[in-house]
Amino acid sequence: MSFEAEKLEKAILIGAIHGRVDEQSVNEHLDELELLSETAGAEIVGRVTQRLLKINPTFFIGKGKAEQIVRQAKELDADLLIFDEDLNPAQTKNFQGLSDNLKVIDRSALILDIFRKHAKTKEAKTQVELAHLQYILPRLTRMWTHLERQMGGIGARAGAGETQIEVDRRLIRQRIGKLKKELNRIDRERVTQGKRRKDQFKVAIVGYTNAGKSTLMQALTGEKIYIQDQLFATLDTTIRSVSFKGTHSFLLSDTVGFIRKLPHHLVASFRSTLKEVIEGDLILIVLDASSQQVMEHLETIRTVLKELKADKHQTLLVLNKIDLIHGSARIAYLKRIFPDGILVSALNHLRIDQLMKNITTVMDESAQTVNVFFPFDQGRELAIAQEGVEVLERSYDDDGVRLKIRGSPQRINRILLSTEK
Repeated sequence: MSFEAEKLEKAILIGAIHGRVDEQSVNEHLDELELLSETAGAEIVGRVTQRLLKINPTFFIGKGKAEQIVRQAKELDADLLIFDEDLNPAQTKNFQGLSDNLKVIDRSALILDIFRKHAKTKEAKTQVELAHLQYILPRLTRMWTHLERQMGGIGARAGAGETQIEVDRRLIRQRIGKLKKELNRIDRERVTQGKRRKDQFKVAIVGYTNAGKSTLMQALTGEKIYIQDQLFATLDTTIRSVSFKGTHSFLLSDTVGFIRKLPHHLVASFRSTLKEVIEGDLILIVLDASSQQVMEHLETIRTVLKELKADKHQTLLVLNKIDLIHGSARIAYLKRIFPDGILVSALNHLRIDQLMKNITTVMDESAQTVNVFFPFDQGRELAIAQEGVEVLERSYDDDGVRLKIRGSPQRINRILLSTEK
């Protein structure tokens, strides 16, 4: 069955209450898993939770509960079991052994499936395929029997179904090697393209998926950006030039959203796409202010930034979607726990000017001011030196032109180097 088929795959969601994860958190996590499942094309027909003292190495949950879930799936005519936790290959195989017609996937497989659905460009498709192959490689031998039964559908898109049976480890490793080389080539092209932008101040938008990042980018740039109220609506980086009141200009980038338990292979594969975040001068962390999981979302974003080694970057916290908040108590709460947060509504353009002022304040704090001199016969160099900076003063004497300019440290350094030649 393909994603585009009219009949949706019926799914049961499974969560476990264990360790520091309480019942309320599990239910919130299953709410998110339901959104993910619907994005992938599933119809949710049931939800199951079980309290565990420890993880069962055979079925993740207890054997009796596993058998009960399989019976429930048959009664509900379900095709698919989706675990909110990651399963090891043996657990997946053991569940498959309880039912010939039931497919079992975990959260990582579901997210990979959504990424495969939304990958449009060659780079995104390459990154997702690499992450997918790295995910299935350690599962290949134990997945062998149940892959015959998968026959496509959620968790099996783009080659993880029956045809994958014919692919052995050696061929997968060869394909992984080829994909890595292709991504290295794309990355080199990105570096070449980025050289033209390296003197400009860079602002990167990051946020939990569906927090309104693309809407915020549209509000800041005034340009039409692809927007869809769906998890992981876009996987590619969008970069736009932004000017504020004619005195400040910067590059603004928006890339793939983050989510709790984002598969490690995806983060690794998308490292080149996320390079705009890594190389940013300022990171805007966007949160959905109306979400009850706002603190957990922030922790997830910080975890991914740390994995990207971008956790030391200067940040501004943007609390978006305040238009969805009713009552002053919630606003007061957000101001208390996020005293430095900037409350905005990107959709309604509320307090966007305040956010822009905060961005320019950061730019001014890092900017350098210098005096430079250009003889009259260096007209070209003079013109280039005035690009990407603010000219504070300009004066003329008998020998040439003197400028007092302010700009990013990178840009100022390049101008000073040009005057020394």
